[in-house]
Amino acid sequence: MTSAGAVVVPSLGRWGLSAHADLTYRALTLSGPGTTATLARHLGVEVTRIRRAVDELSAAGAVRSSVAGRSRTWHAVPADRVLSVLQGRRSPRVYGDRLRQHVAAVSGLHLDRLPAASVCRLPTRAAARHRIAELVAAERCEHLAVNTEDVISADAAATAAPLDRSMLSRGVRLRMLGLAPLDGSASEPAPPGSEHREATSLPLKLMVFDRRAALFPADPADFEAGAILLTDVDAVAQLTALFYRLWGTARDPYQPEVAAILLSAREQSVVSLLSAGHSEAEIAVRLGLSRRTVVYTLRALMDRLGVDNRFQLALVLGAARAVPLPGVHPPQES
Repeated sequence: MTSAGAVVVPSLGRWGLSAHADLTYRALTLSGPGTTATLARHLGVEVTRIRRAVDELSAAGAVRSSVAGRSRTWHAVPADRVLSVLQGRRSPRVYGDRLRQHVAAVSGLHLDRLPAASVCRLPTRAAARHRIAELVAAERCEHLAVNTEDVISADAAATAAPLDRSMLSRGVRLRMLGLAPLDGSASEPAPPGSEHREATSLPLKLMVFDRRAALFPADPADFEAGAILLTDVDAVAQLTALFYRLWGTARDPYQPEVAAILLSAREQSVVSLLSAGHSEAEIAVRLGLSRRTVVYTLRALMDRLGVDNRFQLALVLGAARAVPLPGVHPPQES
């Protein structure tokens, strides 16, 4: 209790719980026990999200339930007990180890092996936002973003909006990956001119700036802890490849039904040989075509599918099962 008699409710977001779990815990603490239905009405949130929130809270030891007849009522566990449990599970040392293992497992970055000058720790969220604004201002070609939050806060949205508009006004290609709404509701509209896809799960919150720098949170459970900025060429290329692997299997929420990719006999033959590792010259010989015809066939197919290079083409065709997904590498930028 504070001196004014108000209950102090800690933020559970920094411990990895979702925004809806944090909101539900606050409601139970301040307003008393409730069912998922009453919580949904009180908070103005879909009941599906409340059910997921109480599942999160129960797993974290933040709520307990009681049953009367067919009704299950949820009760908040005292905040000091909740924090004691969470702190025991995620001590700074243990969680730091988990973070490094996570990043290495996802992308094989091996941060400890990179040149010190290519790894920069931005110590606070404010510092990260300032550096993001500088990097965005310098972008000229492409901005890639992965958002792992179930709900984008109003503060984060207000910060991102002018940066997005600035990039799009300069002709920067803006591609954003996010999580599909858990309750099946419609997605928030993307900035006009940008490209947006959704996935059921995403491994890492990430930004890639013109394939020259990449940034991700220092602590995925606490964005206030700042970010890691990488400028190592190979590390940025790996994270770019990670983005496009996710992009290739994600869906466009504004096109619920994606038409199958139909290839002509010539296109099928060319891309199949290309995925098997043959060069344009070898493909031309095998199919009895000129090398120029092979190049034209590939270029026309990339234009039709809206991709910029053969790496993206392979991902799109592989995800659509038009051809087997080959072991491709991201293109090198000059």
